[in-house]
Amino acid sequence: MRQINQAAYHHGNLRRVIIDAALQAISESGPAGWSLRELARRAGVSHAAPAYHFGDKQGLLTAVAAEGFAMFADTLERAAADVWEVGVAYVRFAIDHRPYSEVMFRPELYRVDDPSIASARERAAHVLVTSAGTLSPSPEHDRLTTIAAWSLAHGFAVLWLSGALPESADGDPEALARSMIRLVFGAMR
Repeated sequence: MRQINQAAYHHGNLRRVIIDAALQAISESGPAGWSLRELARRAGVSHAAPAYHFGDKQGLLTAVAAEGFAMFADTLERAAADVWEVGVAYVRFAIDHRPYSEVMFRPELYRVDDPSIASARERAAHVLVTSAGTLSPSPEHDRLTTIAAWSLAHGFAVLWLSGALPESADGDPEALARSMIRLVFGAMR
């Protein structure tokens, strides 16, 4: 594990330093491949500092998920005026903020009942449900359309990030996602 820049800690933002160290660790070895003690060493802080601020690893991952869901909701809200761009924004977020996504969509890793997570998840869900509703062929299909749209965007992002798609090497994920979303849902509109 690489050590992170400690300048932020000396300015009093220990919480931020620990979250940033967690994001870096998640980028390198996933959400389960590190301990709080290793994280403290990476951040250049006492081994007790992460536990003091977050309680345990689940508490730290709850903070990561809450921050990620807030950023995700902001991203989706900015795209909400164009139903096609909501799906593209979803893909862009997952690719650009992979460490957050790796935690956010694994609810067994964090405290799902945390109020900051619930609020941001509701904001994001509102955009997804509203957008999918405009694609739905009828009100009784709204839920299925939402699941289909979510699965399409999320599944595409996972395939892209894993390198399973040949285009992942040098393609444009946004352009491909946009074309795919229009192909699949365009006829429904």
